Amino acid sequence: MPLTRDRIIGHDNERLAFRFTMLHDADTVECQISDAAMDILGGVKGTESMARQAQFLSLRDAVEGLASDLFDKGPCVKGQVVRIFTKHIQKLPPPPTDAVATGPELGADQAASLRVIAEARPASAAQ
Repeated sequence: MPLTRDRIIGHDNERLAFRFTMLHDADTVECQISDAAMDILGGVKGTESMARQAQFLSLRDAVEGLASDLFDKGPCVKGQVVRIFTKHIQKLPPPPTDAVATGPELGADQAASLRVIAEARPASAAQ
C-alpha cells in the first residue's frame, strides 16, 4: 500500500538531508532524502541549504513516490526511517552534445572559436 503525504520537517544540516514524514494508514513514517539525491533528481549541483525547502517542494511528488516505493519494497518495521540516497535515483542519460562539427580536423578550441564567431555574426552577414 502506498504511503500518503504528511508533513515537512525541513533540512538537516548535520546529515545533509531533507526530512519529511508520510503516513502508512494511521502510522507516521519518518523519511529523508540526501542533498545529493535531491540534486540529481532536480538536475542541479550544490544547492544551498537555505534553498532546500523550495527544491523539495518542487520535487515533492517524485520524492514522495520514491519514498513510498522504497517503503513497499522493504520489510514493514515500526519506527523505520525511509532514506533515499543517490543510488535510488535512476540516472538520466547525459544531454546530447552540441551539433557543431568538431570532427578530427577541428580541435575543441577551434570549434569553440568558430561557434562564437557564428553566434556573434549578424544575420544579414550570413547570406
